[in-house]
Amino acid sequence: MIRTQIYLDEGQKVALGRLSAERHAPVSDLIRQAVDQFIGRVSSDFEEALEKSFGVWRHRGKFGDSSKYVRNIRNEWKNREKRI
Repeated sequence: MIRTQIYLDEGQKVALGRLSAERHAPVSDLIRQAVDQFIGRVSSDFEEALEKSFGVWRHRGKFGDSSKYVRNIRNEWKNREKRI
């Protein structure tokens, strides 16, 4: 484990102290659990959004061949850069 330092406001410190006493667990364990939950939630939210977005453009015939569309956008940016 890596030792780190965090800053808590008074209310957070008091709440963690109470929770630590109730659960008979060190505050550091509670903080690690909270970080694990946060990381898991953020990761799963991202993965869920990524999964939902998969194939979102598949029915957008307006753009035709996606490689041509991307190429055109890149060319537009190159032309803008030249003008600047």
